[in-house]
Amino acid sequence: MPLRDQIRAFILENFILEKPDDLKDDESMLEKGIMDSTGVLELVAFLESTYEIKVEDEELIPENLDSIKSIVSYLERKLAQASRPQEEQAPASQA
Repeated sequence: MPLRDQIRAFILENFILEKPDDLKDDESMLEKGIMDSTGVLELVAFLESTYEIKVEDEELIPENLDSIKSIVSYLERKLAQASRPQEEQAPASQA
């Protein structure tokens, strides 16, 4: 199942929506009242346990977690970063 469908399924299963079919991928779930701060924590727990990533405190921003589209983009970046070899992730040494 594509990431978008997995995220959408999680949101539909865990948050109350009057009309689930009206949920748009680029719609702000915070502004629409679909998700609150507790919901963000539930989403983070889901992302960390399902995809074995660590969501850092500084990454808890609407640009990463506010809509299905932003969550998928964030997750794709995190998964790509996690799949790189350790040498590429380490900062360049000061020689």
